[in-house]
Amino acid sequence: MKSIYLDHAATTPVDPEVVKAMLPYFTEHFGNPSSLHSFGQEAKKAVEGARDSIASLIGAKAEEIVFTSGGTESDNFALKGVAAARKDKGNHVITSVIEHHAVLETCHYLEKQGCAVTYLPVDRDGAVDPGAVKKAVTDKTILISIMHANNEVGTIQPIAEIGKIAREKGIYFHTDAVQTFGHIPIDVNKLNVDLLSASGHKLYGPKGVGIVYIRKGTKITPFIHGGEQEKGRRASTHNVPGIVGMGKAAKLAGESLTEEAKTISALRDKFIKGVLETIDEIQLNGHPTRRLPNNVNVCINYIEGEAMILNLDMEGIACSSGSACSSASLEASHVLAALGVPPELAHSSLRFTLGRSTSEEDVDTVLTALPRIVGKLRSMSPLYKKKP
Repeated sequence: MKSIYLDHAATTPVDPEVVKAMLPYFTEHFGNPSSLHSFGQEAKKAVEGARDSIASLIGAKAEEIVFTSGGTESDNFALKGVAAARKDKGNHVITSVIEHHAVLETCHYLEKQGCAVTYLPVDRDGAVDPGAVKKAVTDKTILISIMHANNEVGTIQPIAEIGKIAREKGIYFHTDAVQTFGHIPIDVNKLNVDLLSASGHKLYGPKGVGIVYIRKGTKITPFIHGGEQEKGRRASTHNVPGIVGMGKAAKLAGESLTEEAKTISALRDKFIKGVLETIDEIQLNGHPTRRLPNNVNVCINYIEGEAMILNLDMEGIACSSGSACSSASLEASHVLAALGVPPELAHSSLRFTLGRSTSEEDVDTVLTALPRIVGKLRSMSPLYKKKP
């Protein structure tokens, strides 16, 4: 039985070229980049090469890239660091109700530290209204944080428009781009962002490494203390193999981004059309067109999402019911709740996220298996009444 992996939003397999690039930095070029001898300087050269590749992918300057342990740390650094650095300017933060928990939980922490946080609603497609952002601004607002695209339903936000509002008001603007980095075009200048978070393992790179882009001139206070790595912005010995891997992954993504997005978008559209035509009592979640190239999120009424996931897994098909970071929670998705999806329907959600290895044959296999599994599970539901 062939395995079909459709959970690329949770994590991606490491590209063989990325592994190849990383391997020498475990055993041959193992120096500490902070060391002055040749071993250290060789490692430092590799770190700076990766920094260049990542900066190039998002239209940034190399010195504006700070390496972290991943997207969660990057989000924490951006929000906590700005709140600490600008506390003399104000204490108000604006975000949305559908952010990743790495942002939402950080905002809850900041509230305990005396910050005021406005959580903006979204429309039924999961989009933030730039007008609502503008209305929420006060003379105490120091930071706006809106994700580039939602990790569950795939809706791409009007970041450039929101960023323009922030810039006009002199407010720092952060975006969590973990799901978009290397998957759709990003230019930090065109998007008007001051801070941006990204992670290696969502881009066929290794886990345990990420970046936060910090625009030159942006005031931010480090929250990890120790050494003077990353020009004093983030203490800790560099994860050289991980950084090299993320740099290589970024380089590969830049070379194939446009064509890859086009190919995966076509498969996504075929998938969406197929499930909507073959399964009744089903709804697509997220924006119908302004969504990530690889995202398919649906609610299939009268069945628990967990039951469908387990049945699909028995047939070698891997997907999820939402964010991998909250998969152990029994609560319905906070994202779907924000879109107005009732709890009982939200529990029937499935998220399929396609990737480089996904083929048309894979999509056809799922489009055959899923209706059959839905039919089997619904036959056991006393609530489902089959249409004549």
